[in-house]
Amino acid sequence: MAAPTRRPRATLWTLRLLLTGHLVAVLAQPVLAGRFLTGDVDAMEVHGLIGSLLALVAMTLIAGALAYVLGGRGQLWLLPVTVLVFLAEGFQIGAGYSRQLELHIPMGVGIAVTAALLAVWVWSPAAGRPRGRR
Repeated sequence: MAAPTRRPRATLWTLRLLLTGHLVAVLAQPVLAGRFLTGDVDAMEVHGLIGSLLALVAMTLIAGALAYVLGGRGQLWLLPVTVLVFLAEGFQIGAGYSRQLELHIPMGVGIAVTAALLAVWVWSPAAGRPRGRR
């Protein structure tokens, strides 16, 4: 007799929503920067606002990852990754406001790739498996 399939817990669903929302906000950033380059000067103000809010979102990602891991289901690697995302976004904000585009643009690409990979992973069946099971 096969064991019943367990559905993801509330912590996983919370993490899914947080990482998906984070990805949407991160992907809005190059769109807004592009709008600025095409002449929409107000887009840079929104770009800065969303960028600053991403630091707050990254803090909630850390809290969500902590709940996910401590809830007994989560993969341990997620905690240091979310902390690194938070730190990277903090440096990204500083580089943007100081107009260090040679750092700001490639770091933005790295953040976007990381956010996309995390969002894909959190919706995969692997994210719903408890630690130690493959």
